[in-house]
Amino acid sequence: MSLRPLHDRVIVKRLDQETRTASGIVIPDSAAEKPDQGEVLAVGPGRRDHDGRRIALDLNVGERVLFGKYAGQTVKVDGNELLVLREEDIVAVVNQ
Repeated sequence: MSLRPLHDRVIVKRLDQETRTASGIVIPDSAAEKPDQGEVLAVGPGRRDHDGRRIALDLNVGERVLFGKYAGQTVKVDGNELLVLREEDIVAVVNQ
């Protein structure tokens, strides 16, 4: 199954969080926070303005992004947990 986001929505896969601190302490899964970084898997065509013209998104597939801890809607597709976000929920693109 594949997802095709609509309007100004973006499909993001959360990136794995470090399970060990800088000093070497292992963090169990139950105590770890959800990561706030992810990779863009799919981008919608954009929303429409008042005149009906489409406003394209400023994101591309494959980019690494930062988003709020509680942003978006979590969905499971083929055993993978994905996040559906609006473009406005994404706060930054991470340049590597």
